[in-house]
Formats: sequence, structure tokens, C-alpha cells
Amino acid sequence: MVQNLIKDALKSHGADYVEIRIEDHVRTKISLRGRGTDELSTSRSVGGCVRALASGGWGFVSFNDIEHLKDHVTLAVSQARLVGRESGDCLLAPVEPVTDTVVPTLIVDPRSITLADKLALLEEYNQIMLGYSPKIQTTTVRYRDTYSKKYFANSEGSYIDQEHCDVGASCRAIAREGDNVQQMFVTSGGVDGYQSVEGQHNSVKDCARRAVENLDAKPVKAGQYTVVLDPALAGVFVHEAFGHLSESDFIYENETLRNIMVLDTQFGAPILNIADGAALPGHRGSYRYDDEGVPSSVTPLIRDGVLVGRLHSRETAGKMGEKPTGNARAINYRFRPIVRMSNTYIENGDTSFEEMISDIDEGIYAIEAYGGETTMEMFTFSAMEAFMIRNGKIAERVRNVVLTGNVFETLMHIDAIANDRKMSDGGVGGCGKGGQSPLPVSDGSPHIRIRNVVVGGN
Repeated sequence: MVQNLIKDALKSHGADYVEIRIEDHVRTKISLRGRGTDELSTSRSVGGCVRALASGGWGFVSFNDIEHLKDHVTLAVSQARLVGRESGDCLLAPVEPVTDTVVPTLIVDPRSITLADKLALLEEYNQIMLGYSPKIQTTTVRYRDTYSKKYFANSEGSYIDQEHCDVGASCRAIAREGDNVQQMFVTSGGVDGYQSVEGQHNSVKDCARRAVENLDAKPVKAGQYTVVLDPALAGVFVHEAFGHLSESDFIYENETLRNIMVLDTQFGAPILNIADGAALPGHRGSYRYDDEGVPSSVTPLIRDGVLVGRLHSRETAGKMGEKPTGNARAINYRFRPIVRMSNTYIENGDTSFEEMISDIDEGIYAIEAYGGETTMEMFTFSAMEAFMIRNGKIAERVRNVVLTGNVFETLMHIDAIANDRKMSDGGVGGCGKGGQSPLPVSDGSPHIRIRNVVVGGN
């Protein structure tokens, strides 16, 4: 039925290009706070959108009444013509038409688990944290699963049925002693089923332990240090500080950034390799086709320290004379696809963690990101947990570790990369951009060592 509706709607549209997305999302959300339940819900949303290109102008219409699909195509085309008279040509990079059906391989389908059983598991996690110590003041536990069916077709002959599953949970323990408040969180999840959030009992207990122990940590002394980032924090760093700068809509629209992000420029030491790609299997940012029907790929961004690539939609690739990378994504049918990361990561080096810290007289080992922000090439990140490194050994805990700097200078100061890459897939959140959040993504890295990092503290 859906396929026939789409094929009929694409007849005699009168535009240069038309694409249709119809989506069916089934979601479960559970949220616990302290000893209470904040949210317990299941929902379903069905709708679609049409995007049309005519004389260089785009029209976009989203809707819930799929039966009137042809009318929505007509409206999108008329919008495109209205703005196209004042716009130049919009060149879409060519891609081969695709006909395909994609079904995920699930170990445990979350739709087969009752809402009561999901709630019971999260309550187990919550009780472990609350019962760890009287110093645990409160907790938050959040769970989300989504099973999506997407139908994509365009006027060039592509037709794709694509199903996708996303499961995630996050547990946060907040410890307090007087006016000293410390918190830790742990996440889990994936795209291959409900089992990705099961069996986290030891992890959530460890989360509570770390929050309590961090109450005794002394504030770090501000200064410039050699800093070792764990895979989780290094992954967030490469996503936030560098990955967004690799999204070509930013580059194309910002002259300053175009002058910085010049291909074949040396951006780091020869040991540094960074990539992004949804074709990396099994992660939250993995998919077969993006929301323009372009096959996923793995795109090298930095190779041997040199900037060699960037992320594209068909439009940005056409404007910049490059190839699409399969990175046009929308959080749902209410939004047009824009250039987004998928799985962004630093590739393995050849140094062990022990070797990495062995010659550091005084430095900092920073673990996971509690928060941060970036403005163009400037970044600030707060480490969730940190330890001093003294005479080549991990020493006492410290807190209030805030890392700040220029991403391009920082990339140049990476002087050791370990061989222990881990990808971070868990949680219920995702990436935000252009009013579209949360978009499922993954990031990762091995341990990395960075010289001359400015660390804010006391």
C-alpha cells in the first residue's frame, strides 16, 4: 500500500527532483528520579515529508495524513518554485538509484519485553545506587527504545524500506556531603536489541561508588599539564571539537571555516587518524542508507595528520564538487535532512596505556565528559572524573578538571595514541544541531596523550 501511494505521488510532479519519506516510530520511555517514577510511556507516531527541488529552490512539507500524499507533493513543488525564482541552481551530487529492504538483526527484540519487565530492571539498577551509601542523595535512571520503519523514494528511481532499532539507558548517582555535590553516570545501549541494557548491575554499583569517592577528591590546581584522555572523553572531544567542523554545511556557509578547513592541510602529528562512518557496523550511529537514500560509508577525515575529507549531503557535495558520504540525516519526518555525524572516532595507535603515562612527571588522567561546549575552533570540556599522574603512575583523585583550548592546536599536541579504542554507544540522548535533537550517534577513541593542555581549577 505505502509503495503504491509513493509511486503514484511521484508521477508528473513537475520539479527537478522530489523525495518522499514516510516513517512509523514505536517508542518506550521510562524515567525514574530518586524513589519515584517520572515517566512510563509507550507511543507511536506515523507521518511523512516531501522535499522538492525546482529551479534552485527547495520546498518542504511534513504531514500525518499519508492518504493525501500526492497533494503534499504538489504543495512542496509549488513552494520550491516560489523561492526558486530568486535562487541559483542547486546541484545535487549524483548517486545511483537504489532498491533495497533493510531489516535489523536483533538478539532480543525490545518489543518482546513487557513494559513491566523493563521497569523492573531499571528499578533494580536504581535500588543498587540508592542503597550503596547514605551519601547517595538521589539518582536518575532513564530508558528509551525506538523501533522505526522508514520508506524512502525519490524521482530518480530509488525505493528503500529500512527498519532500525535503537535501545539505550543511562543511570546517574548524585552524592552529597554538606555543600559538596558530586555525580557520576553510566550508559548502555545499542542497535542489536534489548540485551544491550541488561546485566549492568556491577556498572551501576561502580557508578555510585565513584560518586561517593569523588567527594573526597581535592580540586585540581589550575595550570598547564600533559593530559591523558580516556576513550570516552577522547571520543566526545573528537565529536564535539572536531567532528562538527567537518560537517560541510558549516564549511560551505562560513567563509572563516572554509579558510581553515582546507584539504591537504597538516592538522596533527602523523600518528593521528580520524574517521566517521555509518558503515561501521553495530553502533548507534550505524545505518545502511541515510535520509537521502545514499549508501553509508566510512569517510577518512584526517589521515596521517592531514585533513583529507569531510561529511556531505548530496547538496553540499554538489556545491563543493565532492562525493556524497551518506551523512544527510533527520531526527524524524518533521525535519529536512542536514549534514550530521554518525560514528566518529580516532583510530588506534601503537602505544599502550602504561607506556603513555610512564614518562609523565606530573600530569592529569581525565575520564569521561560531564559537560562542555564548543565555539568554532575553541572548546571547553569538564571531566567527570580525574586523577593526577605522578612519576609515571596514577595517583590521587582530583575534581573540577576543566579542559580548554583551540582544537587545531590541541590536535597538533597529541603525541601518543594507544591501541585500545572503545566506542561509546549507550544512553538515551544524542547529538543536537539545527533544532534537531537527539540524533543517535556514537563516538570513540583509544587513550590519547596531549601536551600543554590548559586546565582550569583552583
